[in-house]
Amino acid sequence: MIDLNHAPILTFSCPDARGIVSTVSSYLTEAGCNILQSAQFDDTITGLFFMRVQFDPGDHATLEELRSGFAPIARRLSLNWQLHDMRTPMRVLVMASKADHCLVDLLHRQKRGALNADIRGVISNHPDVEPVAQFYGVPFHHMPVSAETKKEQETKLRAFIEEEQVELTVLARYMQVLTPEFCADYEGRVINIHHSFLPSFKGARPYHRAHERGVKLIGATAHFVTPDLDEGPIIEQEVARVDHAMTPNALVEAGRDVERQTLARAVQYYVERRILLNRVKTVVFR
Repeated sequence: MIDLNHAPILTFSCPDARGIVSTVSSYLTEAGCNILQSAQFDDTITGLFFMRVQFDPGDHATLEELRSGFAPIARRLSLNWQLHDMRTPMRVLVMASKADHCLVDLLHRQKRGALNADIRGVISNHPDVEPVAQFYGVPFHHMPVSAETKKEQETKLRAFIEEEQVELTVLARYMQVLTPEFCADYEGRVINIHHSFLPSFKGARPYHRAHERGVKLIGATAHFVTPDLDEGPIIEQEVARVDHAMTPNALVEAGRDVERQTLARAVQYYVERRILLNRVKTVVFR
């Protein structure tokens, strides 16, 4: 039997209708496939249906043959669909500024085989995280950004993504705002992490400001990047309880732990094709 981590995955969304699950299951069965996992969600508010199916294709058909055979069904049901070959790790770019906690976590997960990703490079607007990339054997690219160089550096970023065939860009505490044009062109392919104090504690030193206000919960949010700053579809969130005895530095460390966990889960979901866009929010098949 095929390794579940490498089994193909069919994902799709479409207008809800009777018989969708039966039609898809019948096609795979008749093509000689064995369904290993299946999850679906019917959004009664938007009228959309979402499904993720992982299956063993057996020896009866190639993925290209399965795609070709499924295409007429997809057209008939108005499916927005993809059939993913999971044998090849997803090509990922990680961007970070000076803070390295999320970057280290992702690189370590890849190194020990916990993240089925091929991190093609680390890009930063500062040189601080270069030693981290070197330690893990990942190419590092220093792209300093200023008002004068922003457009030029974003052109280089686009070139890197296209040349390396990057499927996902992860902003692992990358403290630069991407242009609306870039966000629109790569919609659904860029994930960001930020503290969940927004909008109450926007700007610099959010944990220190939260300490001054005596917060009892801190958290982090991983979301898709859109032209609307920090307003993209939410993928994952996590919180941690804190108290009056913690110093601002202790809050910072607790916050970093939450950010690491939240971003790692979001990236894992994306790599495993568990996220489907549902207009301004997401469906995540855990």
